[in-house]
Amino acid sequence: MLLRLVMALLVMVATDGARAWAGDDLVNPFDDGHATVAKASTKASRTTRSRSRLEAGGRVVPESALRDTPAPPPSGNLQIYAIATRETLKTNIYNSDGSYNVDAVQEVSHLLRCKRTDTEKEIEPRLMVILSHVYDHFGNKPIQVVSGYRNQRRTSSFHYKAAATDIRIPGVSPTKVRAFVESLDAGGMGIGLYPRSQFVHVDVRPPPSYRWVDYSRADPDSPDKRPPRSVKKSAKPTS
Repeated sequence: MLLRLVMALLVMVATDGARAWAGDDLVNPFDDGHATVAKASTKASRTTRSRSRLEAGGRVVPESALRDTPAPPPSGNLQIYAIATRETLKTNIYNSDGSYNVDAVQEVSHLLRCKRTDTEKEIEPRLMVILSHVYDHFGNKPIQVVSGYRNQRRTSSFHYKAAATDIRIPGVSPTKVRAFVESLDAGGMGIGLYPRSQFVHVDVRPPPSYRWVDYSRADPDSPDKRPPRSVKKSAKPTS
């Protein structure tokens, strides 16, 4: 009788544990190249974790929270400061007829090149449009780019796809930057707030859109961010 009772209890524990993991995983449905999956087996254990240890939990943005129509085109003006290389670029991404200026796109792509390998990939023009909106909205303050294109081992990252930037605006809180970027989202954007590192991740992607907050420390030596084994580093990363 005692043996049966013990066996029954073991089955109940195993079943409850499986349900807890299935229902309480804080799985990131995004891939921004920064955050990792954070798990909590029960609600009680999740609430006892400090926010600094909980790295990220993403959420899908409902269509009701998105713009009904795309935002009007920005001026096209951009002033970007790349923190890693200390280079500045001031340009306009548009031609007079509203088409993309090929030379400007190449200039932005060069400025946002991989800071570890010095390799380049053409930056997604839609991302440049968002950056121009940000530049217009915040009084033409230079946009500081913490990270742009990354030639890294984690190829699923939108940084690897040249469709993501991590940005700061001098004198503007990251929460205000995030709020404005969110107002531009008509679908197909990833926006993440990094309070400890003081930047906002912005990417363009296939719908749906995602939002997240990541309280983890910056880890420039993360295996995911390292260059492919066949590529040598060009410099020591700064963030």
